[in-house]
Amino acid sequence: MKNEKAKKFFSSRATKSLAVLLAVVLIGVAVYANYRIFYDPTGAMGYGDNNMDDGTGDTSATGGAADEGEDYFSLTVLNRQQSRDEAIDVLKLVSESDEATEEAKAEASDKLAQIALDIQNEANIETLVKAKGFTDCVAVISEDSVSVIVGAEELQAAEAAQIFAIVYETTGISPENISIINK
Repeated sequence: MKNEKAKKFFSSRATKSLAVLLAVVLIGVAVYANYRIFYDPTGAMGYGDNNMDDGTGDTSATGGAADEGEDYFSLTVLNRQQSRDEAIDVLKLVSESDEATEEAKAEASDKLAQIALDIQNEANIETLVKAKGFTDCVAVISEDSVSVIVGAEELQAAEAAQIFAIVYETTGISPENISIINK
């Protein structure tokens, strides 16, 4: 009797809708975490400095400022990848689920394709920016905006213009939606 109730509960349309809703909420949480990590370096949202090292502080433990910069970029890439992997896992669950509606599966597939395109565009931006003489670069694309973090003490106007051009040519995103952060 309990098995029949469980089968009936899990085969209902409401349960399917709940599963899709939970998947969307999890994706939303992953996107928010991604925003907090990559797009709010000043802590403007009022939650602090999002645990990112600003390059100032004791360098004796790491061997110097150069190591800190390398660690920062390595950690940023790792955090970006972890956030993206979580979102991909949720989208794959939805797209492969028997309980999800065809609309939800199509939306999940579209988002997976967009993530793949974003990964390719980020790699292209990073490669082209490094080719312009920057030692480190991390690009993060989020729907209609891009953040580019470059390893530079100062950023000259001509260098910023080159980065804006690279991002625009790669993604089509206009310069007002591009932020460049020197680290």
